[in-house]
Amino acid sequence: MPSSGRTAGPARRSRLLMDSTGVFEAIGREPRLSDKVAATIRDTILSGRLRSGDLLPSERELGEQFGVSRTVIREAIRALEANGLLEVRPGSGMRVAAVDSSAVRESIRRVVHASERSHASVAEVRAVLEIVAARLAAERATAEDITRLELAVDQLARSLDDAEKAALADLEFRRAVASATHNELLVDLLDCLREAPGLDHSEMGDVDGSERAGVLEAHRRVFAALARGDAEAAQAAVLPVKAGRELSAQKPTSPSAETMRPSPKP
Repeated sequence: MPSSGRTAGPARRSRLLMDSTGVFEAIGREPRLSDKVAATIRDTILSGRLRSGDLLPSERELGEQFGVSRTVIREAIRALEANGLLEVRPGSGMRVAAVDSSAVRESIRRVVHASERSHASVAEVRAVLEIVAARLAAERATAEDITRLELAVDQLARSLDDAEKAALADLEFRRAVASATHNELLVDLLDCLREAPGLDHSEMGDVDGSERAGVLEAHRRVFAALARGDAEAAQAAVLPVKAGRELSAQKPTSPSAETMRPSPKP
């Protein structure tokens, strides 16, 4: 007499396992309530519905509006204050912070310094922005900007025998190009990227006199294009900043064009 409690045969067990594979999806962790509150307030500020200097309701009122405890509200406010979006003063309440260039610089600096992005990725972004800056500077540079650029080129020409002075003059020229765009955010971005750990601030680091002379000629081409307002020529003449020595010493891991080229058919 067959037993009613017999186990499933191998074929049936295999079918059950196959049927159960991929049926359920992993359950993601829900954001904390304080994170949800902070995100809502942040989105309201970024959308323009709350402007710089606007006073927020009290913690109690915010708790009632969001339907959460005051502890949750405090955590959200602390996060927003740390990110520079809110300004909290005892006795004056919570206000939307005024975002000035120093706050922008500090935020970008934290991202660049604290992230795990490679030196190569930072150097690439910096090079692209310098090319964009040259084009915009050609279109927007004032007579005052051109004078500053000319002085930087002259200073570099007089400093070719001194690596430190040449690096400072090179950096001044690049900053003058960025300044001539009259785009404060672009200036802040480039300044922060130049300060990135592991990257040379200037093209003049650890190069000999002949190489410094090559950089000078490149800057002279950029200057000439900017002076005559030729955006295409200025963009083409920019000499991108290289990554630091540690990066440039690394050999590429991807296959070269020669190794990827198919062998000729017999």
